[in-house]
Amino acid sequence: MAKQKTRYVCQSCGADFPRWSGKCDACGQWNTLVEEVVRQEAKGRGARASTGDAQVRPITRVDARDDDRLPTGLPELDRVLGGGIVPGSMTLLGGDPGIGKSTLMMQLGRGDARILYVSGEESLRQIKLRAERLGVAGENFLVLAETNLEAILHAVDEQKPQLVVVDSIQTVYRPELESAPGSISQVRESTAVLLRHAKSAGIPMVVVGHVTKEGVIAGPRVLEHMVDTVLQFEGDQHHTYRIVRGLKNRFGSTNEIGIFEMREEGLREVANPSEVFLSDRTRGISGSCVSASIEGTRPLLLEVQALVTSSSYGMPQRTVSGLDARRVSLLLAVLEKRYGLRVGQYDVFVNVAGGVRIDEPAVDLAVCAAVVSSARDAAIDHGTAVVGEVGLGGEVRSVGQVEKRVSEAEKLGFHRIVIPRGGLPGKRKREIEVVEVDLLAEAMEKIL
Repeated sequence: MAKQKTRYVCQSCGADFPRWSGKCDACGQWNTLVEEVVRQEAKGRGARASTGDAQVRPITRVDARDDDRLPTGLPELDRVLGGGIVPGSMTLLGGDPGIGKSTLMMQLGRGDARILYVSGEESLRQIKLRAERLGVAGENFLVLAETNLEAILHAVDEQKPQLVVVDSIQTVYRPELESAPGSISQVRESTAVLLRHAKSAGIPMVVVGHVTKEGVIAGPRVLEHMVDTVLQFEGDQHHTYRIVRGLKNRFGSTNEIGIFEMREEGLREVANPSEVFLSDRTRGISGSCVSASIEGTRPLLLEVQALVTSSSYGMPQRTVSGLDARRVSLLLAVLEKRYGLRVGQYDVFVNVAGGVRIDEPAVDLAVCAAVVSSARDAAIDHGTAVVGEVGLGGEVRSVGQVEKRVSEAEKLGFHRIVIPRGGLPGKRKREIEVVEVDLLAEAMEKIL
C-alpha cells in the first residue's frame, strides 16, 4: 500500500505548508500547524463517495424502525441511548481515569451479540483477567490488542462483528501520519476513518476517550461533532455510584441518565435510585432536607445537606459539592435579603449526598431549607420532602412534572411534600399531604 501524502495546516488561518514549522508564515501564530492526510479526489463521472448510501430517496421510503437497534444487555445504558445502539452509529464514551469505562464496555460481552473489543492499553492476558472477574465468557466476545488503525479495520472486515469497541481512541494511530498516537491529528483522522467505516459497513462502534484535568474529552472538540452520541461516565472514586449521562444523542433524548453501582464483580444497575440515595439518611439531624429532582423521565429523591458554622478565618468559606456554587451563593443572598438569615460571618457547606450532581433549580427550596435548618440547629421532619425554585424576590416559583415528584415521594413513604402553589392542577385523594406555598418565608414556616 502506497504511503499517502500529508501536509500541515494552520488551525488559525487555514494556510497549508509542506513541512512542520513552529510559526505560521501566513498569520504569524506559533504552534498552530496540525498534520493532515492529503486526500486524493476520485476522478471520472462515476466516482462515488466511500461512506453511506449515495442513492436519493423520499424520506417516506427510508426505513428507521426502532427494532433495528442492538440491545446492550444493560437496560440503564439502553435508556440513555434511547433504546439501544443504532446500526452504523458511532458513540464516544468519556470519563475520568479509573471511573469504570473499560468495565462498562466489557460488560457488554455478557449478552448474545458478537462484539469485537479492541484494546490499545491492555494486553490479551490483562483483558482475560478482567473478563474472568466480570464473568464475561463466550465465543461471541472477540478481543484484539492492537493500535494500528489498518490492522483494526482488517479485523473488523474479517470478523464482521455486530459491535466494535475501541478502548481508547487516544492509543490508535494511522501509519500515514508521522505524529505520535494521541496527538490532535492522529485522534481526529483515526476517528474520521472509523466513522466512515461504521457508516459504510453498518457496524456500530463505541470509542472510549480520555478526559483532561478540566473534565472534558481530550482531543479536538470536533470529535464531539463527528460522532452520533456522546456519553459522559460520571462519579466519584470515593463513592460506589456511577452515572452515565448523554451529552449528545442524534437518536434519542439527552435528558436521560443511567445509574450503576460499582462492585467487585463489576457494575450493577440500580433499579430504585431514590431508595438507594436515601438509605443512609439519619433521623433528627439538622441541615438535612430531601428534594425530588427529575433526570430525563425519571424522578429522583435526593438528600441535600448543609452545614452552617462559625468562621475561623477572615473570609468565610463557601464550599459546594453536587450543585452549582454560583447558584448556592445566589440562594444565600436571597435568604439574607428576603428572609433575614445572616450568614455573612459563617462558613456554609452544601452537599448532595451520594456523589450525585444536580443542575435543575427545583432543588432551590431544599437548599434554603437545609441552610436554615443548620443555622437554627432545628431538624426538618424526616417524612417531609421539598420541591420548588426560589426567585430573587423571595417567591417560590413553579417547576415542571410536579405530579411525578409527588408520586415518587408518596411511593417511598413520605407523608408530606412542600411544593409551589398551583403546581398540581388536579385534585385527587392522596396518602401524602401536599402543602402549597407562595413565598420563601411561608415555606420555611411550614417546613420547620
